[in-house]
Amino acid sequence: MKPSARNTPAAELSCEVCGLMPEPPKARLTLANVAVMLPIELLVHAMVVETHLPYVAKVLVLTLTATVLVIWVAEPSAARMLRGWLHAPALSHRRKLGTAPALWRARTVLRDEPGSLQRATQALARTGVNILSIHVHLVPGGVLDEFVLSAPGYLGERALMDALHDGGGTRSHVWPTTALAMADGQTKALSLAARIADAPDELPLAVAELLRARILTPGEAALEKHDAGTRLKIPTAWHGPITFVRPGEPFTPAESARAHRLAELAEILAHRPAVSPS
Repeated sequence: MKPSARNTPAAELSCEVCGLMPEPPKARLTLANVAVMLPIELLVHAMVVETHLPYVAKVLVLTLTATVLVIWVAEPSAARMLRGWLHAPALSHRRKLGTAPALWRARTVLRDEPGSLQRATQALARTGVNILSIHVHLVPGGVLDEFVLSAPGYLGERALMDALHDGGGTRSHVWPTTALAMADGQTKALSLAARIADAPDELPLAVAELLRARILTPGEAALEKHDAGTRLKIPTAWHGPITFVRPGEPFTPAESARAHRLAELAEILAHRPAVSPS
């Protein structure tokens, strides 16, 4: 069965509202018209020259015939026959946009056992995804892994969710992000502040991501240890104290200040009275 025009690659460019194609490059359109018109012109000339009409009549017939053929045959034929070539630059640009990498944030819960993270990363790699950063949090029933991913443009949320599921992940979430996810500490803190503003319950995970630290469970936090500055406790009135640990890398005063400011923001937003509609 011959494919319809709507199924050709160039048909991807047609407007969904009016069905028209974008204007092709002028040079390509000129070459296409010449390629179609030249054989027609030669054929008409050959037929008219062989007749015994007067010279003026021959010129008139050639002019009218050529004009009609060009308007009603040549240009429509060029647009139809050479559609793929005419719109090749636009198609190439569309395909480049379709394969351009897109940034995503992903979150999934894996079993707390050797090899679980490797299975998840391999499942993502099989789809062509590049992992730019990863952060791991201990949670009840496993570990919560947060990724920043660079994925081909043709991959959507569903494909990434399927890859995480194939890698053993559960309770997965995927959402688009920007280069701010890979930004410096100050910019990252502002980005996480916006995240907390939208959902104050995100505070523990947001601070852990900001500090590249692990959240201690209440039992772990109760154990008195000489931490040499590698523990950081953030008091919150609504959530209780949250303790973070980063072995081998003491927290800086600037990091502590950023974490406390995020906690204050979450507390303000969590207790902000709802504004009744006027």
